[in-house]
Amino acid sequence: MELSIKDRFLSPEPLVVLEKAFMQPFKNFVATAKTCYSSKGVIREKDLGEGYDLLAQSIYQAGHHTTLQHAHFQFSLTNVSRQFIWSFLHSHPFYNSEQVSQRYVAIKPESVSIPPLSGEALDLYLAGVQTQMGAYQKLNELLHPLVDAEYARLFPRQRRNFNRDVKKKSQEIARYVVPIGAFAYLYHTISGITLLRYYRLCQQYDAPLEQRQVVEKMVQLLIEFDPEYEKILEQPLPIESTPEYQFYQNHLEIRTAHTTDQFLDEFDASLEGRTSKLVDYKMNQEAVLAQSVREVLGVPRALLDDAAAVRLALDPGENRLLGESLNLTTLSKLSRTLFHPSYTFRKKLSHTADSQDQRHRMTPASRPILAAHVSDRPDYITPALIQVDSKVEAYYQEVMERSWERFTRLKRLGVPLEYALYLLPNALSVRFTESSDLLNLHHKHAMRLCYNAQEEIWRASLDEAQQIKEVNPAIGGYLLPPCTLRNMAGTRPVCPEGERYCGVKVWRLDLSEYQRII
Repeated sequence: MELSIKDRFLSPEPLVVLEKAFMQPFKNFVATAKTCYSSKGVIREKDLGEGYDLLAQSIYQAGHHTTLQHAHFQFSLTNVSRQFIWSFLHSHPFYNSEQVSQRYVAIKPESVSIPPLSGEALDLYLAGVQTQMGAYQKLNELLHPLVDAEYARLFPRQRRNFNRDVKKKSQEIARYVVPIGAFAYLYHTISGITLLRYYRLCQQYDAPLEQRQVVEKMVQLLIEFDPEYEKILEQPLPIESTPEYQFYQNHLEIRTAHTTDQFLDEFDASLEGRTSKLVDYKMNQEAVLAQSVREVLGVPRALLDDAAAVRLALDPGENRLLGESLNLTTLSKLSRTLFHPSYTFRKKLSHTADSQDQRHRMTPASRPILAAHVSDRPDYITPALIQVDSKVEAYYQEVMERSWERFTRLKRLGVPLEYALYLLPNALSVRFTESSDLLNLHHKHAMRLCYNAQEEIWRASLDEAQQIKEVNPAIGGYLLPPCTLRNMAGTRPVCPEGERYCGVKVWRLDLSEYQRII
């Protein structure tokens, strides 16, 4: 599994450590499978006789993979890029991660991926990293008085020392100029079957080299811990055999700057000025929700009309589980009726905001091959706070234009898009379609309509809640931030954020009155 020298990044290589693991995970895989057909009770690892490895291979080849989901492995990953995390690690629902936050932890200038470049291309890339990290420091300084003034407005009678909060909010916005190749470190926990899937498909867009490098280290550690996994390990598929690669090979004529710009313009026009546009939803959603509530409770329509049934499921005053901090909806028979309504949105967020948005794994999206979305023209998101000051906004625009100039020059020097992408800023626009059932969207909105949520995701969630309220008013009236839900449920304190209280009594506002800068 060793990589050749020419394939290595010039920056410090990814550090992968297996922190925690099931004992005898491979035997557990077989023992759980045999338990399904056992007349003698639960089969344990010690009960396995000779030939269990042949059974394991048979089970694996037959696709009975739930047995491989029991054993989990916790890895710590260091020196991995935000681009890799966004494009690969967090692109699916079957993982758990806790990673360092760029919102709350300052980014070090040297903590950026350096792909295998040389000569003029390497000099240009390094100069770009230095310039953008310098811009990050300068933006922190420029934004500080703007954030400080906004805190003074929000807390006029509580002028305690907000320096720490102001610093964090400033760097949250300043991070938009940082390259998406910036390093992160994290815990990442997955099942055995997920790691096998990682390995099989690690050589795909958008970061095949880094994906292969990190995943091979993870697999090496797995094999060292339990060599029996080699019996079912399949080698990575070459990128040439992936359907996306084959499509591009068969349609070389469409991979032009004009085609890309045409697509971007078409997508943006379809948003009609929104961050998130409702593009599809089921017919009769409120009626189906109401009927499913009656079915759960076993009552006829005559005793529970549609409006009352919807309130039972969604009104925190009646369904008090919605006021709980511990999300209990998937375990509640009544709340599970919220699985039936669903909505689809077309969205445009920055790379850095979408990296957070995708953490809502139960509101899945078809995120793009990033290389197919970038063009030579600057294409980025500007946070609301930056737009407050014309001088700050002008500086921000200048940084973005220079970033795209360097990106374009790298391409002209023959640098593969995979490597050039690392230099683009966190502000880079990402366009995609996202769908969700009501149960999981309700939870997401309860988290992201909070004024402490990232501004972009908050704005997208507000767009979504308002549009749902227009088409399904009985449902949309309950897509609200946590403080409002807790207030309706009679839960105290109303705001669950404690000292992080945003300074606005949001629970007294209608959605149409929501507005914020930070």
